[in-house]
Amino acid sequence: MDVGAVLISITGVAGTLGGALLTQRGADRAKKRELEMVHVIQDARDNRELRRSCYTQLHREARQFATALSRHLYVMRDRTLGQEDVSALEGTKDAYRDRWSEALMVAPDAVIVPAHELNEALTGIYGQIKRLEQGNPRPGETLQSAAEAQHALWPLISVTKEAMRRDLGVTADADEETTRRTPLASSSNPTSLTRDFDKS
Repeated sequence: MDVGAVLISITGVAGTLGGALLTQRGADRAKKRELEMVHVIQDARDNRELRRSCYTQLHREARQFATALSRHLYVMRDRTLGQEDVSALEGTKDAYRDRWSEALMVAPDAVIVPAHELNEALTGIYGQIKRLEQGNPRPGETLQSAAEAQHALWPLISVTKEAMRRDLGVTADADEETTRRTPLASSSNPTSLTRDFDKS
């Protein structure tokens, strides 16, 4: 038997087996990359759903807190506060605080910046109302000034909502033209609200 023919045969068999192994190894790598991509896509979806849920709850709780502050002001104007009135405001504040804490852990800076401004305004008005409730207001703090500050919350809530919608990709960027709803007369005219708290 010719040694050269044997070497060629061995080389051919080794090449065939080596080619099959390399092909299998390449397929394994491709499958691994595909699985990694599926995991990345699923993680992105999960993260988006987590943010969507958090944003929905934060927006709802911020609106409810702002409404509870307004209601509390009207109760303070009309009658002596009862324990149920105080408890209602505290419960709404606590629910909002929990959502705010969650948002701090999942939202990007583009959402946190306007949400932080809203949080500062909500807690500032809450503090002002509590000082008025306890009969210990700071200079210039009145039911009317608290009502004016409470009315100013709504644009902050709207700005925060728009930031959350942009982060989720469900609204146009700030640079793009967007359709704006004309505000209702009562929400665009702060004097109609604060007139309710005018002492004159």
